[in-house]
Amino acid sequence: MALPRGREPFGWMPRSPWWALVPAGSIVVVVFGIELAPDSADLLTWLALVAVPPLGAFALGWLVRGGAPIWVFAAVPLFVLAWAIPDALAGETAATLLSGLACVALGWLLASVVPSRWLRWGIYAMAAIDAALIAADLLQGPSGVLSAAAPAELPRLQVLEFGAARMGFGDAFVAATVGCLLAGSPRVQLRAALLVAVLGLAFDLLFFALDTLPATVPVALALAVASRWESAGMADQGDCVDRHKTSDGEGHAPP
Repeated sequence: MALPRGREPFGWMPRSPWWALVPAGSIVVVVFGIELAPDSADLLTWLALVAVPPLGAFALGWLVRGGAPIWVFAAVPLFVLAWAIPDALAGETAATLLSGLACVALGWLLASVVPSRWLRWGIYAMAAIDAALIAADLLQGPSGVLSAAAPAELPRLQVLEFGAARMGFGDAFVAATVGCLLAGSPRVQLRAALLVAVLGLAFDLLFFALDTLPATVPVALALAVASRWESAGMADQGDCVDRHKTSDGEGHAPP
């Protein structure tokens, strides 16, 4: 959430609120698609292998804080590490970084074509569906199949694994999308990222009772709070402008 920096959205695709269905639709399509056709997990893992490295390189070059075009080439050693030592901590770190950076690129693409208000509701819907599927024990099976799928001896980039912890690609994608949404207000973005860390750690206490948690929920909660922060900040700025005009004699004092 803290990685994306504010950039102008691209203009080669028309903006439409219908793209807000992508977050919620992606989790529904993946879960029920794998449930109906388990072999589709192999297709998804190959898709991740092909798409994640260039998307990660794009994020390193243009979308993350401190990024520069020269950093595009950093995606190569990350992929090599993820391939050469997949079970070592360095290999898992490299694969996680690549997948997370690819999520930043996808989040920026989505934020470029969806009006922010609609995208927020799309993220809330994704979190609600994620929680409902886990509560109904419908997500765990397909998620396990997808996580176990491997493209031959190549890195598995469709899931984020770090030690004993595992997170779905969609969980990282929704966090990166929120970071892209808030990148225009860096202070709010960083505060929201810190809030996600706090909420996520508190939420993880449920692992004492449960094996699987919807990681999208803390992100959606942080987005709701950040939206209030943004609204309050805009109201404060408007109030300052009104007061400034009044002191200059160009405005009208309130009754």
